[in-house]
Amino acid sequence: MNKELIIRTGSSEVDFALLKDGKLTELYKESDDNKFSVGDIMLAKIRKPVSGLNAAFVNVGYEKDAFLHYHDLGPKILTLIKFVKRVSTGKLRDFTFKNFEFEPEIDKNGAITDVLHPNQSLLVQIVKEPISTKGPRISSELSLAGRFIVLVPFSDRISVSQKIVEKAEKSRLKKLISALKPQGFGVIIRTVAEGKKTSELEQDMKMLLNRWVAMCKKIRNAPQPSKVLSEMNRSSSILRDLFDDSFSGIFVDDVALFDEIKDYVGQIAPQKKSIVKLYQSNQQPIFEHFGVERQIKTSFGKTVSMSKGAYLVIEHTEALHVIDVNSGNRSNKAKSQEDTALEVNMIAATEIARQLRLRDMGGIIVIDFIDMGKAEHRKILFDQLREEMKDDKAKHKILPPSKFGLIQITRQRVRPEMNIETLEETPNQNGLVEPPIVLIDKITDQLEKLLKTNKKVTLTAHPFIVAYLTKGFPSPRAKWFLEHKKWIKVIPRDAYTYLEYRFQDQDGNNIQ
Repeated sequence: MNKELIIRTGSSEVDFALLKDGKLTELYKESDDNKFSVGDIMLAKIRKPVSGLNAAFVNVGYEKDAFLHYHDLGPKILTLIKFVKRVSTGKLRDFTFKNFEFEPEIDKNGAITDVLHPNQSLLVQIVKEPISTKGPRISSELSLAGRFIVLVPFSDRISVSQKIVEKAEKSRLKKLISALKPQGFGVIIRTVAEGKKTSELEQDMKMLLNRWVAMCKKIRNAPQPSKVLSEMNRSSSILRDLFDDSFSGIFVDDVALFDEIKDYVGQIAPQKKSIVKLYQSNQQPIFEHFGVERQIKTSFGKTVSMSKGAYLVIEHTEALHVIDVNSGNRSNKAKSQEDTALEVNMIAATEIARQLRLRDMGGIIVIDFIDMGKAEHRKILFDQLREEMKDDKAKHKILPPSKFGLIQITRQRVRPEMNIETLEETPNQNGLVEPPIVLIDKITDQLEKLLKTNKKVTLTAHPFIVAYLTKGFPSPRAKWFLEHKKWIKVIPRDAYTYLEYRFQDQDGNNIQ
């Protein structure tokens, strides 16, 4: 599988599109005004511990206080409080814990009021960005993510990603890290560390330790609240988390960002530095050149078309998403209704897994697949959905089909859902309609079916749509001719609404 990262820059934000074999699977936006990104570490001030919630409200500089539950304090919270106090007053200048005595761990069933008090200074990390009416979710269990490892201050534990299955490799990595890591730091070994050399792991360790020291130096003179450590910029963090040997290209339309990314790739994978390329064209924007804009138009919105006329309807509330699978006008007389339902459901499972990543949908997702009577078919569908979700980096859980044929998914949500408005104004600006590119895809899909049973097909549509279909080289109509070897007559109708169209057979009768 080939992966490509397409990066589009704007005046105030940068868009990242991840393509797998040309298919848009993930979309990210980085905005200049995003002050609360997952991974940021803040020097915060405790506003008010609430014993009834066993949690505290914390001022991190956002319009609403962040929420810190007792279970998110971490067992070493007393050590962290002591460390922050001594660093803030200048009494501690060595940040590697060589001569720093740790405090006892707190009781896991204790009370928040026994640990925190108002106006107390504390280092916290953003684990969930502000969403809707809620402030950021935070934790005082700090971690610094690198390419191969995650550094955990105030710990001595070494753990290995569960996706590394070979015992010999797990043992090798643990031995290497135990020899490299300094006292007082724990390490989580990431999946991409599998098979890596000592020098690569050591370089990652040194980089994270340098970031930790640089952060600690800021604490003494930092106002409260303030950010003392920023997560890497989105381009570097995406590459850190997603980059592997299957990447075939990274395309950027900005010179400064191109240089930055090329330097970063040169550090983490020198042999892949040549795949970073600068896109420069005055004729076509980068997202249109790589087909990203078209896929955005057809992938977002309430209705999502799939192959052969099937489609999804996606509805969502604050914490619940409902996805309805529809077969549309898809039919195949050679198969039973049960087989057709299974076929559509399998296509839908693949598209739903893509949609969850693409929109970064979180919370509870309820999927209403087409009913199937055979238990083995329901199991095949369930296994297919689990397989498609395997590459999803967000924590998730999939429940087997219920008695009503519904499948429920819970998926971690740490950022606001990606929501792109795809409706566009009509030419006379009297309302909003779906984008023309979606309409053209529908017409093309229906035409393919009709040409199998009709020798001659005529299309009538609004003049704007007819102009789009017949102009340019090659025009959509010319592409139809090359594919089906049949010329489609296209007739404008002034009386039609913008999205209205009809097909006629060789006798002039409307085809349903």
